[in-house]
Amino acid sequence: MTRIFIITILLLANQIAAQEFTRKDSLQGGFSFERMCFDVQRYDLNITINPDERSIVGYNDITFKTVKESKTIQLDLFENMQVDSIVYDHKRLDYKREFGAVFISFEEKLPVDGSDKKLRFYYSGKPVVARNAPWDGGFVFDRDKNGKHWIGVAVQGTGASLWYPVKDSQSDEPNMGASIKVAVPDDLMNVSNGRFIRSEELKNGYTSWLWEVKNPINTYNITVNIGDYVHVHDNHKDLDLDYYVIRGNEEKAKNHFEEVKPMMDCFQSKFGKYPFSDDGYKLIETPYLGMEHQSAVSYGNKYRKGYLGGDTSGTGIGMLFDYIVVHETGHEWFGNSITSRDIADMWIHEGFTTYSETVFVECLYGYDKAMEYINGQKNLVANSRKIIGAYGVNDSGPTDKYYKGSLLLNTLRHVVDNDDKWWKMILKFSENYRHQIIDTETVVAFFNAESGMDLAPIFNQYLNYKDIPVFEIRKNGKAFQYRWKTDLASFKMPVDVIFNKKKIRLIPTTTWKNLNLKVKKSNDIKVLTDQFYIAVRY
Repeated sequence: MTRIFIITILLLANQIAAQEFTRKDSLQGGFSFERMCFDVQRYDLNITINPDERSIVGYNDITFKTVKESKTIQLDLFENMQVDSIVYDHKRLDYKREFGAVFISFEEKLPVDGSDKKLRFYYSGKPVVARNAPWDGGFVFDRDKNGKHWIGVAVQGTGASLWYPVKDSQSDEPNMGASIKVAVPDDLMNVSNGRFIRSEELKNGYTSWLWEVKNPINTYNITVNIGDYVHVHDNHKDLDLDYYVIRGNEEKAKNHFEEVKPMMDCFQSKFGKYPFSDDGYKLIETPYLGMEHQSAVSYGNKYRKGYLGGDTSGTGIGMLFDYIVVHETGHEWFGNSITSRDIADMWIHEGFTTYSETVFVECLYGYDKAMEYINGQKNLVANSRKIIGAYGVNDSGPTDKYYKGSLLLNTLRHVVDNDDKWWKMILKFSENYRHQIIDTETVVAFFNAESGMDLAPIFNQYLNYKDIPVFEIRKNGKAFQYRWKTDLASFKMPVDVIFNKKKIRLIPTTTWKNLNLKVKKSNDIKVLTDQFYIAVRY
């Protein structure tokens, strides 16, 4: 895949006009009383997948606590999937479907008494098939090089309810984890999140595979991977590394995935201990490019360096590592451990994770290479829409949340202008909000408090407006003046410049200030645009 093609796709995606939101969007992305009156404790999924029919049948046991007294709750399941029955306390419950929402009625109001309640949701059907996973959600039914069934699923943004009944909102994760039990034909294996518990031949041509997740988990991260897999085990500093690869790729995988060890060293030094060590770390070869499924990272980069053998940064530095391994693993800290309440704040997932690529480069190759890499990604930013999506309507915003989000963090690093302080802030952020659900307001408040600076206007400009700050320099009589041109009249951000081979820090506002330097012409001043994601106008 060429860099020009990748850039074209990203820019086109950013240029899509803001859509008109509907009742369906509100039901999927909103925070209705029926959705927020209960807190999910655990999912126990038990299903059979028929590869030939491309069908699913089974049930999900949903354990929850009531946090507000209610007779009705909202779960979710895509309209094309069949609700077979919903059972609570040995009785079938009535329900009403509206688009993907399933409103379940209990005989009496559920009390707020701290007790665990459990319902069993039986369902069946043929799930949506993705056309271009992971960019559109759905199942991928494929064949491996040996002709065996090879199946995966990716549903971020589209919704986990595409294939199983669930409270389909990032605002609630099962506190007590989950189990995933999947029956597949005897000649295949299913690999899901967490630790492998056992397999059982069912004597009907199918074998069930049971996996257990101990940690809270995003619903879109729960996954299945079905294929003729071979298990390759490794260990690095007491962390289990398990690779499930298509038969015949064992040696290739062993060599290629050695990169995981220095990556883990880097990420754990900068972001803290791997967040899911009791669930292990897995890379699972998939028939699509990749996805950050928690403790079960989907890998489809074909054992190549870069992004399918290309470098999205255009610098050559992207060819020093496997993009999918590094990026999707970065999500274990940002997206899986730290999760945004609403996908409108998905920049928290993608901006920090894209920044983790630059962190990895700096760990292995130094600061200069890292700056070259992240600045090469500027060409992937469209600046055509604001990063933050519309709240409450399942809108994750444009793809600028990846690279512009990362460039925002690089800018903040240089605003702070103290690397020791910066890395302590990043580490503390990751550790403070480990296994938590947060929002943009939380991020801004944290970085304000830890930096001792008012960074809110900077976050506001980069996240809520499409244009980046413009640093303007003009001659006014015999003097030179400078200012910021932004959407915010209150915008204020320091910027570093080079004059006479010395670095000087300026504190522009949106009001013209005199430049107290003996400047002959404006371009005698070199603005450090590699450290600050800004435009310059002389």
